[in-house]
Amino acid sequence: MRPSVLATRATFPDIADRLRQYFDVTDNPSDTIWSPTELIERLQGKSGVMSTGSERIDAALLDACPELKAVCNVGVGYNNIDVAACTARGVVVTNTPDVLTETTADYGFGLMMATARRIAESDRFVRTGAWTKTGIHDHFVGGDIQGATLGILGMGRIGRGIARRGALGFGMRVIYHNRSKLDAAQEAEAGAQYVDKQTLLKEADHLVLVLPYSPAAHHTIGAAEIALMKPSATLTNIARGGIVDDAALAAALRAGTIAAAGLDVFEGEPKVHADLLAAPNTVLTAHIGSASVRTRRAMAALAIDNLIASLGYGPQAGAPLTPVNAVRPQVRS
Repeated sequence: MRPSVLATRATFPDIADRLRQYFDVTDNPSDTIWSPTELIERLQGKSGVMSTGSERIDAALLDACPELKAVCNVGVGYNNIDVAACTARGVVVTNTPDVLTETTADYGFGLMMATARRIAESDRFVRTGAWTKTGIHDHFVGGDIQGATLGILGMGRIGRGIARRGALGFGMRVIYHNRSKLDAAQEAEAGAQYVDKQTLLKEADHLVLVLPYSPAAHHTIGAAEIALMKPSATLTNIARGGIVDDAALAAALRAGTIAAAGLDVFEGEPKVHADLLAAPNTVLTAHIGSASVRTRRAMAALAIDNLIASLGYGPQAGAPLTPVNAVRPQVRS
């Protein structure tokens, strides 16, 4: 009897069909987001799950689904998964790093540029028919990118990609803060200089957030941190909702504490704080940092390869490509 697995969200059918070579697959072509109770019901008898950030995999779910042996997340982040609880129960956890680095760095840099140059504001101005004359000297003036100071909070793969774009492509001075300082070779390759967090906030013309979410990182940027920034500065968040206190950010934007914000992630998304929706000096997008066809296909393929290997099948049997925890999967004969 073949093992059964669950794909919690819709994905590319031709890639998902690879699962059917090894498993009985229950999928979700309607892309419904299930409640915790519904997810537990659908996981009964399943050996593995291809999950996304929409599903919380915690101790209660694991205890209710004792046959579950592998949780393979589509995405770099895995704050939706209680990794310690999985490890304690011998459940393999994997994610999909690397394949989305350059696409997400492209997007983060583009969102920062759109925010600084007020592109979304001007687009709305044109579309509503408000544009009635040209040559206004201060019409949607924004902040320069070339030669400005780019601050990066969180200097993993994506952060380093954004740094390279700023330093090499736009002649920016790049400063960063991270839990650990990069080695000299990595700093040189990224064209970046380590500073303390307070210096980062005070000196950045454009601050980009790329740090992973954890309870300790909750509201890393709140009212006190925003108050340290320049009134002309912009803030771009492509990290995770909850890194920024959205209510405090909305108040700061309304007060002119900083110039503008570009946000791809939000607390409680897909809901967005009403004051952010009302703020004209924002660019708001729907968590699409990795959303190119090539990258999303690569993410799905890596998650599927991880699931096959984690359950002991395929050419990588017993050795998932990008494990998060140290559980040793079963290798099937």
